[in-house]
Amino acid sequence: MPHGYNGKILHVDLTKGALTVETPPEQFYRTYMGGSAMGLYYILKEMPKGAEALSPENVLAIMDSVVTGAAISGQSRVNVSARSPLTGGIGDSQGGGFFPAELKFAGFDGIVVKGKSPKPVYLWIKDGVAELKSASHLSGKLTGEVDAILKKELGDDKIEIMQHGPAAEKGILYSSLLNMSNRSNGRTGMGLVAASKNLKAIVVRGSKKPELADAKALTALVREGPKLLPENPDMDGLAKYGTASVVLPQHSMGTLPTRNYNEGAFESAEEISGEKLYDVYLRGAADGKQDRQGRDTCYACIVRCKRVVELDGKYPVDPIYGGPEYETIGTFGSYCGVTSLPAISRANQICNANGVDSITCGATIAFAIECFEKGIITQEQTGGLELKFGDTDAVLEVLDQIVNASTSLGKLLGQGSERAAAAWGKGADECLVTVKGQECPAHMPQAKRSLGLIYAVNPFGADHQSSEHDWMIEDGIASDLYMSRMALLGLPDRLQPMSLGPEKVKFAYLTEAFYSMMDTLELCQFVWGPGWTLYGPQETAEMVKAVTGWEVTVDELVAVGERRLNLMRTFNAREGIDRKADKLPKKFYQALQGEGPTAGIALTHEEIESALDEYYRLAGWTNHGIPTKASLQRLDLAWAAELL
Repeated sequence: MPHGYNGKILHVDLTKGALTVETPPEQFYRTYMGGSAMGLYYILKEMPKGAEALSPENVLAIMDSVVTGAAISGQSRVNVSARSPLTGGIGDSQGGGFFPAELKFAGFDGIVVKGKSPKPVYLWIKDGVAELKSASHLSGKLTGEVDAILKKELGDDKIEIMQHGPAAEKGILYSSLLNMSNRSNGRTGMGLVAASKNLKAIVVRGSKKPELADAKALTALVREGPKLLPENPDMDGLAKYGTASVVLPQHSMGTLPTRNYNEGAFESAEEISGEKLYDVYLRGAADGKQDRQGRDTCYACIVRCKRVVELDGKYPVDPIYGGPEYETIGTFGSYCGVTSLPAISRANQICNANGVDSITCGATIAFAIECFEKGIITQEQTGGLELKFGDTDAVLEVLDQIVNASTSLGKLLGQGSERAAAAWGKGADECLVTVKGQECPAHMPQAKRSLGLIYAVNPFGADHQSSEHDWMIEDGIASDLYMSRMALLGLPDRLQPMSLGPEKVKFAYLTEAFYSMMDTLELCQFVWGPGWTLYGPQETAEMVKAVTGWEVTVDELVAVGERRLNLMRTFNAREGIDRKADKLPKKFYQALQGEGPTAGIALTHEEIESALDEYYRLAGWTNHGIPTKASLQRLDLAWAAELL
């Protein structure tokens, strides 16, 4: 009997309306472990080469991992993979909440979806029994409304629901999948892929928790968490202020993207900080009850980093839609020059209610503002709307036009900034902040040099949670605890700030492999990680052993991360995507403006090209960024080599 997982994958053929159950062997689970590595196995095996992202032939994989549902912090995450309608390459997205654990309790480790239903349906899974049910009555409804309808329809308030919102039904390329109406599998347009299949939602309810190989060992790790939390300033700040705890540090270090990435410091950073959010705007803040009412969590997690905002007035916010993460505060705040946390919280609600990725959406609006201010577009293109940095109401108006696809401007921006730049011309591409067609998150590679490399090489576009960030291992910042954990990955030395030589490339690659493993085990990178987090590499291996009984090592886990990266690059290479796509926007090579410690700083083409050469060498890929047959064989992926 397996430990930690069910040994069952549900296959859904929407064209035929057929549901079948696969029971893979134990070696399959140990090789792929879950998440996007497992999803890529099915995508590469079952999706024809050249199949379009919105075609029935695209394979949508929703995967837990072998440790999902174990009662320890940071494990309740789920991965969604498919070909991305935004980038054209592999799409990948992680989300948290209670849905991931509930899917495991409902009897399945993952779901593989193919085809297209003739009518909207939702997938209902309860204690190992799955069926497709009509979802025609759910079309056009906001995520919160769908949650309420299905809980009443199925007679159970404890069901968990993953769904696309009405934005996907309108064809917005960066549509997300939401659970709890506030936990987002954002980025890469996985919500639109689900909508293209007429799959409105996946609803799960389960009562069976998988058996653990060593419950006592897991309990010992669980007890260590609360002891470590107050002693770790990064984790303690995350627990109290959420991910927005980094707004002020990013500003002070000159890495808070401001006015569409033209500057690295925002003069109104305090007004949109995590501290301000906690003190004034969290639910319960007025009567001092925000610790109980304004801090939500995921299944079995003690950190409680999820924000809950409830507001009346000009910018009303329903607490069902949560509160803004750092990235949303960045993209709708400093990117756009907006200083109002209530307005940013309102933007967050609109994104969650309609099911759009807040990073891409906010960054796309900031791009449009810069284009307007530079005269690239005029009121003729905006329908009479005047776009300026700092104009809060204009930002919310454009957001409304996007999610409702109600104007020509809204429809175009709903396709992302790169497609808008192509439509506008006149140098609009100079204003882009995109990699592989996806907008960059709120961490600046001009100062975090290895992050620029990771933005370039990441298979699904710029991503801030695919590696450690430079400053953590640099002189003057890296702690002794951090360095002892880095040594387990083969990184024993502190590195120089602003460097991008071979040692920094090695840091980027090895931590990327570890993060890739976490996106396979579906672990929260704010709890588990190679460095600053609650648990480090050794504890990660101990946790996997306690849950599964496997005698895993840190090195084996890193190899799992490499396996995922190689599968992703194999998919992209099969579809004709190689080094030519591993490039950064022009803006990153231009000196940052404004004030602050990074003013005047830029990346150079020479250092990025040199870093790419070294990165490919470390990965065992060709100089075109394609996995070699030898590398795939080393990772037990000889079958994938036949696809290239």
